[in-house]
Amino acid sequence: MKQHGDLFESMSIAALQSRYRDGSLTPAQLVDAIAARTSGDDPHHAWIRPLSREEMMRYADALEGRQGVDTDALPLYGIPFAIKDNIDLAGIPTTAACPAYAYTPDRSAAVVQRLIAAGAIPIGKTNLDQFATGLSGQRSPHGACRNALDPRYASGGSSSGSAVSVALGLAAFALGTDTAGSGRVPAAFHGLLGLKPTKGVLSTLGVVPACKSLDCVSIFARSANDAHRVFEVAHGVAEDDPYAREFQPLDQPGPGPLLQSPPRSLTLTARASAPRDSPPSLRGVRFGVPRADQLEFFGDSSYAQAFDAALTRLREAGAELIEIDFEPFLATARLLYDGPWVAERLAALREFVDTQPDALHPVIREIIGGATRWSAADAFAAFDRLAVLRMQAGRVWQQIDAMVTPTSATTATVDELEADPIRVNSRFGYYTNFVNLLDLSALAVPAGVCASGVHAGLPFGVTFVGRAHQDLMLLDLAGAWLGETSNGQRLRAVQTAGTGGEGQHATVRIAVVGAHLSGEPLNGQLTQRGARLAARTTTAPTYRLYALPAATEGAVARPGLVRMATGGAAIEIEVWDMPLAAFGDFVARVPSPLGIGTLTLVDGMQVHGFLCESVALDGATDITAFGGWRAYLASRHAR
Repeated sequence: MKQHGDLFESMSIAALQSRYRDGSLTPAQLVDAIAARTSGDDPHHAWIRPLSREEMMRYADALEGRQGVDTDALPLYGIPFAIKDNIDLAGIPTTAACPAYAYTPDRSAAVVQRLIAAGAIPIGKTNLDQFATGLSGQRSPHGACRNALDPRYASGGSSSGSAVSVALGLAAFALGTDTAGSGRVPAAFHGLLGLKPTKGVLSTLGVVPACKSLDCVSIFARSANDAHRVFEVAHGVAEDDPYAREFQPLDQPGPGPLLQSPPRSLTLTARASAPRDSPPSLRGVRFGVPRADQLEFFGDSSYAQAFDAALTRLREAGAELIEIDFEPFLATARLLYDGPWVAERLAALREFVDTQPDALHPVIREIIGGATRWSAADAFAAFDRLAVLRMQAGRVWQQIDAMVTPTSATTATVDELEADPIRVNSRFGYYTNFVNLLDLSALAVPAGVCASGVHAGLPFGVTFVGRAHQDLMLLDLAGAWLGETSNGQRLRAVQTAGTGGEGQHATVRIAVVGAHLSGEPLNGQLTQRGARLAARTTTAPTYRLYALPAATEGAVARPGLVRMATGGAAIEIEVWDMPLAAFGDFVARVPSPLGIGTLTLVDGMQVHGFLCESVALDGATDITAFGGWRAYLASRHAR
């Protein structure tokens, strides 16, 4: 086994999985190395409760013998991750950085359960601004969390310890939460990626609420590839989560007719023929940038110059920069703490605050205590104001693909924050506070270091902001910005949305009806070729569906879809976008009596899709009445 130092210097998902494959590392050895690091001094105050070797080893032992056997089922096999201590881990106290509030959950939070089920190993609970209220990382009875790169400086918060654990190489990724920027500001202060996903797509079931209607579970990672892998595992609707939302692919519309042509936006496709060391491109991507008079750095020339350098870099990469009116976004940001949403924090903790007010950190008590001045009438007036601002802000997306801003307007030392904790902290949220209120997705991305000024040498970060459900688009932009290649995964390229395209970026829209549906045995034939789900819809009511007899013993069960002149029905299908370069190989592997023809969808659109030869229906069972393959399979399992 390589030295522990080498391990912590290359703590990424790809690097760890490579070592697991070549036998130079096992999950048990990884646990030993991490335990040796986390059981000693914690000068950065990153941890509230690191797991012991024995506690971590239980998760490692559960993976024994499964490497190489359950590769698809365990995409995060042996990957260590840290958990912000307002997110439940079964059997370990959750404190939200308030010891008097602590409880020990019987079950892990839904998102943690998904990660553990995928093979990830939790390594501990991390420090935070108490009750996730703050962007500094200083408001904790466990000590002000110190920046991993320069302990004189703020770590950022509230997900402070999560960012520090990844920056120190102790975790390959970490979970935080983000209500006003808590998953983005600490990422920027440590040169990390911080994904603030679409609200609800990562379940907040088992998370101590800050503002329930705005809270998001966030992801810290060192690369876009790692963040993408974690997001793919972590998202999903949890039972009994009232704020859950199913993640919709980028170009799948929301309410209304499916598969209408969307406005010009960015679509994710795979470039199957691209060389492995060829990064995707930012050329032609339209970034909205706040007007110069709306940019604010609070006198910090280091950050102002770093942002100018980032914009220059985007132009040189071929991106188009479009100046936008940022005022609706700034006005929305002011609502978060200068409006009644602070009362939602009080609502989440009312009983505890009423009975144990002295248990609160003084700054937190001051912030939450101020919520009592807001009335229900004030709240409804603020909702109306937000609706207007959301309408105004929404107009910007007609002319841009994404927005780019600094992640934070400035940084500060620990001493500066302790001297003026509320005002200095608020500066960090200038470019972050509006995102959750406007139901946007956002990704903090490293943008080098400050080249000059008082903060010279410290990390600087920008944030790519997109509409809801554009999380993967933002990760693609980050991959292009960072020059990441596939590292064994598909390369994702950015192109204009729609069916088709040009050259090596072209896509083909294909409808699937049976074993290629999401979660079914042959879905990998799509995803391995870089296809992405575009919509779930139905055919026109002119088809019948049949369960075909198995060609051989143990063969994958498949249905046959047949177009009818009369007596047809609408059948449930999925529509996928596949790279044109991969389409021919896919079609060549479709076995008779199935073939690829033209299907008509419920809205009249025609796409390629699976059809069955009528001569194959001898011995087949008509299952049209079930409305789709999944409903038919469910009926069989229920017997």
